Amino acid sequence: MAQDCTVVFWDVQHGHSTYIKTPNDRHIVVDLGTGDYSGKNVEFSPLRHLKNKFGVQRLDYVVITHPHLDHIDDILNFDLLKPKVFHRPKQLTNKEVMEGVQDKDKEKFEKYCEINDRYNSPIESESVDNTSNPENWGGLKIQTFSPKNCDHNNFNNHSIVVVIECASTKIVIPGDNQKCSFEELMAKASFMTAIKDADILLAPHHGRESGFNIDFVNQVNPKLTVVSDGKFCDTSANGRYSAKSSGWTVHKKSGKSETRKCLTTNSDGEVLVNFGYNSENKPYLSVTIE
Repeated sequence: MAQDCTVVFWDVQHGHSTYIKTPNDRHIVVDLGTGDYSGKNVEFSPLRHLKNKFGVQRLDYVVITHPHLDHIDDILNFDLLKPKVFHRPKQLTNKEVMEGVQDKDKEKFEKYCEINDRYNSPIESESVDNTSNPENWGGLKIQTFSPKNCDHNNFNNHSIVVVIECASTKIVIPGDNQKCSFEELMAKASFMTAIKDADILLAPHHGRESGFNIDFVNQVNPKLTVVSDGKFCDTSANGRYSAKSSGWTVHKKSGKSETRKCLTTNSDGEVLVNFGYNSENKPYLSVTIE
């Protein structure tokens, strides 16, 4: 039976990076944003932090929801943690990824393309790295959904959606999906079942209006929404996410606690989530901010 799972939504400025430690101490990263508003450290690397501060020597599973800079900014440190499995939208070609890339960002996108070419072996069904078997991940159920039918001129609409579930807690981590991809995904019964009645939703597209889909949010029906956002956003939908979230107790490291409906990494800093079974074998969910 599962014991404890840890999820960290890093404060990576206007980007995204989430770390997941499974109940059997395996390590997952979703997206590779960098920087840190709360620590005033624009050079903050979650991957280096995992290695140097968390003692993580190897990642078991890395998902890049889609190859935009704010989701791959830490990719030059990718090999530092020697990931076993790399999941990304394979339908986006290296040629498409490199189109229009600025010279200052070229090295990072070239690294993405090199990794894209390198990780090309299928995962065997009996492999311990197969995400379809929760037993491989200490009882953590991992589901991913990838839209494929939208135009390739907007990578946001090819974002992989990650859903994790364990000990009666469900967390939905989408990328920057917008109208086209949401319509494609929500036409699938398996997707609708997977996202239904989650505890925590990471707001699509950094909480922007362009990523707010009322039917999607209604299906997720979150207790708490987390927004990985920057300091300036003219089209924030944070108020709409708050209105659709039922609320959860959030603890502060100072010892105080309050009921919140929406957290933002911009104002609340790093968001730490712990869930699993307590000493009485009852499921729990704990959320802590700075």
